[in-house]
Amino acid sequence: MKKKLLALGMAAALAAGALAGCGTDKGGSTPDGSSKKEYKVGIVQYVDDASLNQIEKAIEAELDAKGEELGVTFNYEDYTFNGQADSTVLNQIASDLTADEVDVIIPIATPAAMVIQSATEENQIPVVFSAVSDPVDAGLVADLNAPGGNITGTSDAIDTEAIMRLILTVNPDAKKIGFLYDKSQPASIGSIEDAIAFCSSNDLDYVEKTGTTSAELQAAADSLVAEGVDAVFTPQDNTVMTVELAIFEKFTQAKIPHYTGADSFALNGAFVGYGVNYANLGTVTADMAVQILTGEGKPAEMPVQTLADGIITVNTETADAIGIDISALESFGAKIIETKTAKEFE
Repeated sequence: MKKKLLALGMAAALAAGALAGCGTDKGGSTPDGSSKKEYKVGIVQYVDDASLNQIEKAIEAELDAKGEELGVTFNYEDYTFNGQADSTVLNQIASDLTADEVDVIIPIATPAAMVIQSATEENQIPVVFSAVSDPVDAGLVADLNAPGGNITGTSDAIDTEAIMRLILTVNPDAKKIGFLYDKSQPASIGSIEDAIAFCSSNDLDYVEKTGTTSAELQAAADSLVAEGVDAVFTPQDNTVMTVELAIFEKFTQAKIPHYTGADSFALNGAFVGYGVNYANLGTVTADMAVQILTGEGKPAEMPVQTLADGIITVNTETADAIGIDISALESFGAKIIETKTAKEFE
């Protein structure tokens, strides 16, 4: 049965309920020359939100498909955990997985990847991260094309300038842009810096509002409305993602479109999500892990994969409520997917 770890007060429970090793050596070949029919795959999700849930489901589906194709078992059921954005829990998960000597670890999102990288420095368990916006800046790899260690993976880097140009395409009269993000999220900092540079180059005013908790972010959203911004930009920020369902109506009622760096934001009520397809990202991540486990690749030599999908996901309910004709998006030249507000992808 899949085990899900919750963040609130769970560190002690984690220590008490350490994972039990259950890998089985039977046949086939592995990178270290041993014979196995079952591989232990650790999956560490940073927090519970629609984006990361979508990635995890895609990883598991692809592992199942590859297992059937290759005649082996990729056992992730016993080694899949959710850190709920709690560093204590994430570190305990890392300790448990390394003690279990899993064959590969797949951390989802930058904070989880950084914890797992630290935990595997000595034992060199292969790591294949997913949804890390800037692996080099985060110190995970030396170079995108030649990672150089026991870690590689997939990036969900976004084209911030393209999103800013999209804002001006749909809202040509926009003069003041609001930035909503969690300043403790490494993935957000670079994108916000790029957005500020764009505003400076295009004579746009901007207002920054940040928060690290749901209450702080809801207050930040209220502040942006009070500031009278013409549009709001949020990169692929996991903290904001967890509260989008609680804040999107604030912007909708004020007729302020919320532009974001992931399709899941649009699913949860934001006007637009522009970035990679997270289901595809999860599939590619799983494929890379399988290549390592079957001896077809080594993390140090496998380039980080960046998916430049450039897909616009628009929430048609939000567009109607704000009063925006989504045909304006068509002139941008990107693929458009329509969605309606829901908690999770089907």
